[in-house]
Amino acid sequence: MEPRIPWPPLPAEGPELAPGAASPPSANDFSPPAPDFTPEVPPARAQSALRRRLGAIAAALAAFLAKFKAIILLLPKIKLLATAGSMFVSIAAYTLLWPWQFAVGLVLLLLVHEMGHVIQLRREGLKASGPMFIPFMGAVISARSLGDNALAEARVGLAGPILGSVGAAACVALWHATGNDLFRALAYFGFLLNLFNLIPVVPLDGGRAMAAMAPWMWFLGFLALIPLVFVLTSPILLIIVFFAGMETYRRWQRRRAGGAQEEAYYRVRPVDRLLVAAVYLALIALLVVGMHAAYLPRTVN
Repeated sequence: MEPRIPWPPLPAEGPELAPGAASPPSANDFSPPAPDFTPEVPPARAQSALRRRLGAIAAALAAFLAKFKAIILLLPKIKLLATAGSMFVSIAAYTLLWPWQFAVGLVLLLLVHEMGHVIQLRREGLKASGPMFIPFMGAVISARSLGDNALAEARVGLAGPILGSVGAAACVALWHATGNDLFRALAYFGFLLNLFNLIPVVPLDGGRAMAAMAPWMWFLGFLALIPLVFVLTSPILLIIVFFAGMETYRRWQRRRAGGAQEEAYYRVRPVDRLLVAAVYLALIALLVVGMHAAYLPRTVN
């Protein structure tokens, strides 16, 4: 019998290696080196990566614009908060002199007065800010102009006392309905404030009316304020006199300089001049009557 040879054949035994010596390389240990190259990115994959980056940028920009739009939409609310905040500050200031109920009513009367100006400005096609309240000075609104001509300025100026007088008259109605003298006092104060605003000097409402009636009346109104400073000894009145003097001087200098634009501004038809005068004088008469009707003698305990 032939001897059986195992399959696969066993490797032939080689010479023994010393400990630690490297084994001789075999034929299987040799392989060709791998080629050194970077595979090219297919164009479709590169475009996909670019789109992802552009999409991320667009998303970030959209988020920014959304926040910016939210800020723009909040601006009217911010203005409203500013008006409300100045109202609360004025109420807190007035409570140093009067009960809080009277302080609240006074600020509301000022709000009604100023809203008359705002409504008329918008009717004239002009944008106006919300009223901003200044403690012990009343309230103001801001606008780029008061109209295209003196007649429009007069309408804007008289709208405040007209609506303010309606607010004071509402207090008279509440006084008769409830018998509460708080509303009587508010009515008297409201009539007084609107009458004071009709003094014919800029920047008061009466001075606005004089722009369409008789601008020379600004000087008489300014002279009428001066003795009031000494009679009432009010620092607030002194501030009003200061600003009235500056505004009167500025206005008169512009009128003296003349020019086609200045002449066109103060050109008012006689019928419109008479109408402004009638409203102005009627307001004064009604406010005096209202003050007399709501007068509340002060009692000393």
